[in-house]
Amino acid sequence: MTQPSAKIRRKFDETFKREAVNNWLASGKSAEVIAQELGINSNRLYAWKQRFAPAAAGGKAAAGAKPGTPADLQSQLNAALRENRHLREQRDILKKTLAILSEPSPNAMNGFTR
Repeated sequence: MTQPSAKIRRKFDETFKREAVNNWLASGKSAEVIAQELGINSNRLYAWKQRFAPAAAGGKAAAGAKPGTPADLQSQLNAALRENRHLREQRDILKKTLAILSEPSPNAMNGFTR
């Protein structure tokens, strides 16, 4: 008889866990999608979020919370910069779309129709 293969337990360091949670929260994707991308179970993300997620502003934990580590602050800054860049791109696209839609058609004659 052959022995069933033993399941190897993977261990993740604290940095990986923090980055996974930060990426999940910053991406706007579901935990299931991020977990699948990382090759882990989504329940792990929820557990890591309980442990590593930054406290919500104004919450009980935020009142006495210490400032984050430089790595945490840098990852938050990077996420904010990515979101800012994305929002600027969306704004520029909407401006261009509005300009295109606002142009009079070349066949129009001062609003008169036949």
